[in-house]
Amino acid sequence: MQKPIDAIHHTGILTRDLDGLERRYLELGFTLSPRSRHLLSARPGEPPTPGCTANRCALFGGSYLELLGIVDDSAPDPWHTKAMADQYEGFRLLNLETGDAESARRQLMAAGLRATGVLDLERDVEIEDGVRTVRARAVHVDPSSTPEALLGVAQHLTRDYVHQPRYLSHPNGAVAIAAVLIVVADADFDAVVERYARILDVAAVHKGPLIVLEMGSGRLELVRASQAAAVLPGEPVPAPSYLAAMTIAVRDLAVAREVIRNAGVPVRETDGGFHVSARDAYGAGLFFVAG
Repeated sequence: MQKPIDAIHHTGILTRDLDGLERRYLELGFTLSPRSRHLLSARPGEPPTPGCTANRCALFGGSYLELLGIVDDSAPDPWHTKAMADQYEGFRLLNLETGDAESARRQLMAAGLRATGVLDLERDVEIEDGVRTVRARAVHVDPSSTPEALLGVAQHLTRDYVHQPRYLSHPNGAVAIAAVLIVVADADFDAVVERYARILDVAAVHKGPLIVLEMGSGRLELVRASQAAAVLPGEPVPAPSYLAAMTIAVRDLAVAREVIRNAGVPVRETDGGFHVSARDAYGAGLFFVAG
């Protein structure tokens, strides 16, 4: 039986400088979908209306990386994105995937989390023969329950409109988000590990300083704040607990490394590939590995 939540749906980097964020990720070798304004619903059953955010996405066929920008401060903000940006900008969003948003909501509640009902999201996108409306369903966890991330679960209703073949080829050879690394304050670490293990219904596995939670597609990695320097030497620390990095699987590490170095972005070699600092990627550390 398929688990209600069993994959990475997308990650999100939040900024008030969407133009700059777009430029940097193009330089890092990602192909981006066109900019699209969000239509959001504030409560279950309400029709979506134009919100304050827009995005561009690096799409991999399964998961995707969302570049999320606040583009109109005067527009409605039903999902409280501006308050999140006021805290700090950077790698802030983690959405896990479900095939049934209502089942996922029940799974979150069973894990002891406060969550919204099922919300509707829409945004218009161009496809090769016109404009279509992307539709999705989402459940958002109360941010006070997960200070390390704005956590949600999302269900594609129109996946083909998002993951269009023309956007799936990247100069850096990216094919997937393989992992997300979360740094957790020491005092909260055991409780946070237990929480994600219950959400995903998987066993936690120790791998060096990391706790790893494997999903059907992708994995979560958690590390104590006191041990974070072992895997993230010299990296910025924006909060006691935070989304620190994501692992991008690429077809050819040499190609990816060359693309990024040619953009003038420094890299740090790692055992499995190389790393781009969060300082050079708008607050999201990027590990690149062969995959």
